[in-house]
Amino acid sequence: MELNNVKEKLVDVDVLVVGAGPTGLALGVDLARRGVDALVVERAGALFPGSRGKGIQPRTMEVFDDLGVLAEIRAAGGDYPVGMIWRDGRRAGEHQMFDPAEAGDDSPYTTPWMVPQWRTQEILFARLEECGGRVAFGREVVAVAQDEDGATVEFTSGTPVRARYVVAADGGRSAVRRALGIAMTGETVDPHPMLVSDVRITGLDRDNWHVFPPREDTGGFLAICPLAGTEDFQVVAQFPEGTDVDLSLDGIRGTVAERSHLSPEAVTEVRWASDFRPRTALADRFRAGRVLLAGDAAHIHSPAGGQGLNTSVQDAYNLGWKLGAVLSGEAPESLLDTYEEERLPVAADMLGLSTRVHRGEARRGAATRQLGLGYRGSSLTLETRQDLPEKALRAGDRAPDATVGGVRLFDVFRGPHWTLLTVGTREETPPLPGVRGVRITAHDRYGTGVFLVRPDGYVGWAGTGARDLPGYASRVGLTAGQRC
Repeated sequence: MELNNVKEKLVDVDVLVVGAGPTGLALGVDLARRGVDALVVERAGALFPGSRGKGIQPRTMEVFDDLGVLAEIRAAGGDYPVGMIWRDGRRAGEHQMFDPAEAGDDSPYTTPWMVPQWRTQEILFARLEECGGRVAFGREVVAVAQDEDGATVEFTSGTPVRARYVVAADGGRSAVRRALGIAMTGETVDPHPMLVSDVRITGLDRDNWHVFPPREDTGGFLAICPLAGTEDFQVVAQFPEGTDVDLSLDGIRGTVAERSHLSPEAVTEVRWASDFRPRTALADRFRAGRVLLAGDAAHIHSPAGGQGLNTSVQDAYNLGWKLGAVLSGEAPESLLDTYEEERLPVAADMLGLSTRVHRGEARRGAATRQLGLGYRGSSLTLETRQDLPEKALRAGDRAPDATVGGVRLFDVFRGPHWTLLTVGTREETPPLPGVRGVRITAHDRYGTGVFLVRPDGYVGWAGTGARDLPGYASRVGLTAGQRC
């Protein structure tokens, strides 16, 4: 698109993040703590007010630990309650929403943690401001133009912004993605309309996720879940195909009364409500020149299984350190190509998982916790060891937690740096600027060897010694010896 002649009025930043949802705010935090001059802009006049994404998976809890918001996230939420099936006004039995997880020392988190999306965003927003970042509200994108050096974005109101890079984190109807002409390929997961709403309600305990199976005369199920850390409940209801969902107080009261033993007056307040048709979609590409797509702008999930918000936050976590390294001049611009290379296949896999969970073809089990995701096939991954056992930790895998000799690895990894981990060997390693080094004795999960752990907690390089390490380090912006 052509832009107006407003060059003299441009605001210049290194990164413009479009969208102040969980994706944009998490990316803003990661960039701010790296000293990157970034601006987050949001079309709405305030943060999103609803609880649509409420499940934080164990891997995302690890990300939030690194971003410095874990204590607030834990204080704001709670464990998921046990499902309670109701029939004819009577409790008919419990339903376990999630497969049990085995506890281990490789991750401090094993089950999803419930925090309403609006609260997660408040926490990330506060952290962003604490780190010196900023959000400009009321900025609706109307035009995007880019050249070899950057991109210029115009809004319905407010000063245009010139940025070296733009990240579209503006949701499934992304204005930035559409301006670039990037298509999405997808399908309808379920033709039945869905209601999701935050309400105040009486007559139900807060110890259970209350599930009312569909009857022939109602046409769909009803689920009422107490939202941890609040006085609200989330109401989710399915409707027959073609239904126009009534989002008013009276409409939601009618749905609840028709499908449960509660009276209409039990719903005392509607705090937020929305309707949607579950679908899945994946952008054809995650990068177009100086613009990158993240979160719902790149992939749209069914809410079943709690993968959308989590996959989106991890997009930001993958992209933040790469943008920081390129902008500082430490890494070549080609490093940003690995963002699409690594995240598009992960998003595709998570879309498939969400769809299978929605259709009852998969359980909410180990895969939904996202601890097993990795980048073994990435061009950014180099495994130099030979003849490894089948279950051995490899380059590309998530670097697990462990406590050895009083040293906790997640404490060492925390922060925007790389980590050089030497395990069970006296191998001497070259000094690398910006890299934190630590030695531990041999450990069952790591075995022995040398591991270069990326800022996002994945093993980038692994070997028995450090002979080939300098060559890899130069590819990602780390150079042996001291910088001038």
